[in-house]
Amino acid sequence: MMTNANLAALSAAGVSVWLDDLSRQLIGSGELASRMSTYSVVGVTTNPAIFQSALSDSSAYESALTEAVAADRDVDAVLRALTTADVRDACDVLAETFRSTDGVDGRVSLEVDPRLADQTEATVTQAVELADVVDRPNVMIKIPATAAGLPAITEVIGKGIDVNVTLIFSVDQYRNVAQAYIAGLEQAAEAGHDLSTIHSVASVFVSRLDTEIDSRLPEDSALRGQAGLANARLCQEVYDELFDPSGRFGALADRGARPQRLLWASTGVKDPAYPDTLYVTGLVTHGTVNTMPFATMEAFADHGVLEGDTVRGSAVASHATLDALRADGIDLDEVFALLEQQGVEKFVTAWDDLSDTVRSRIDEIPAGS
Repeated sequence: MMTNANLAALSAAGVSVWLDDLSRQLIGSGELASRMSTYSVVGVTTNPAIFQSALSDSSAYESALTEAVAADRDVDAVLRALTTADVRDACDVLAETFRSTDGVDGRVSLEVDPRLADQTEATVTQAVELADVVDRPNVMIKIPATAAGLPAITEVIGKGIDVNVTLIFSVDQYRNVAQAYIAGLEQAAEAGHDLSTIHSVASVFVSRLDTEIDSRLPEDSALRGQAGLANARLCQEVYDELFDPSGRFGALADRGARPQRLLWASTGVKDPAYPDTLYVTGLVTHGTVNTMPFATMEAFADHGVLEGDTVRGSAVASHATLDALRADGIDLDEVFALLEQQGVEKFVTAWDDLSDTVRSRIDEIPAGS
């Protein structure tokens, strides 16, 4: 099959294309491998909602579920067995990409239990456990950028475990995340870890910000659909500041440390009035990741366009956009806090739904079978 020219061009522009989806069917059918060759996919992200959808819709889990239940009828244990198996198998599919990119890509992310979002030590403990259970060098453990998550990120990075920091909504929150990563690298250096083997991404959510702010703006406001891109672009300004070799990061870079790449998440357009490739075309700059639901990936493959670097050099205009929103009465700090709270709640709800799905399936399987 031919490689899609639009996604190949996006990749050539320095944006790693990751797929925001995973299921046993996607792996077993060879479709994941196919998307890697045709759509330049070099990574996979997951979350509880993705697993909930996969498990509720697919008969591909029947034998795995029966096997997991035979080993342990506890819902959380069965869930962990199923999700870590999927992530491990996806890691194997992406193993060659991991090797050929020196560990930069070929990544698969697995989230800690979202119910632990306010518990630092429990998050650290589970992150270590998940990394051990998956037992693949290309797994990334997802930790939310909550107040309790930040010290957990530092501690987990300090242990030499790769982290995908999720649920980042503001520039200030991103700054704290990047600083937590750098502090983790310093701990890892003290512990004697090879810094060149430690990788992290910071997942900045884009479309959810527009959805919330648009709901607070007049229908005819010129600021509708502007906040998500402006906010994400300003995170790049902070990245360029904090990972400048002349600053604090320089001593770590001299020891082989890698910058924590920005990852654009929540890139599916939620308002049909906007172009369906808005959060891809509008966030092109080298050294970043865009994780896309398949519908967005297909849209860009079909009619996506590149307009050069649409991120770096946009700071003045992006600051002006956020200033204009504040002038219009939008309390951005309140919006950011609300979105973080809702983000955690959505993942907890998805986890609960996932647990309910597994629990109902366990009840269908006789004990001892």
